[in-house]
Amino acid sequence: MSRIGKKPITVPKGVTVKVLDGAVEVQGPKGKLTQAFPSGINFELADGVLVAKRGESPELGKFHGLARSLVANAVAGVTDGFKRELDIVGVGYRAEVKGKQVIFALGYSHAVVFDIPTGIDIVIEKQTHITVTGVDRQLVGQVAANIRRFRKPDPYKQKGVRYTGEVLKKKAGKTGAK
Repeated sequence: MSRIGKKPITVPKGVTVKVLDGAVEVQGPKGKLTQAFPSGINFELADGVLVAKRGESPELGKFHGLARSLVANAVAGVTDGFKRELDIVGVGYRAEVKGKQVIFALGYSHAVVFDIPTGIDIVIEKQTHITVTGVDRQLVGQVAANIRRFRKPDPYKQKGVRYTGEVLKKKAGKTGAK
């Protein structure tokens, strides 16, 4: 049995949950999300508590905890939201928001333009600190990963786009011949 799948999800005040056929619709102060879940898993809402139930088939065990986690993330997203922070390190490396686009100067011969997807807010402080926020945990993480992919951190010079708090292992460069 899945220990994660058995845990109930408490629905906070101000959040409405509708259990549909094959999906759960969650609406709260930050926005609205519809989270699909695998067939064979059902959700029951009673007294402000959402519980994931699964069918008799033993193959459903692997989806029990997954479905519960996805719906719990949706509930957390519409109440508090999710945030991912990145830092740009390097001389002349910077970013700025213009409308629905972010323009990066990352040492290439051209500027890198990134279109901000709907449901995501990007704030840039001091041209080198990026904060990605939104209600969908998967989308926030994917946007942060896409931004990081523009210039991955270099293990030799320590330059590039990295997550805030990410520790890089610095490599030694070439040793001079004597």
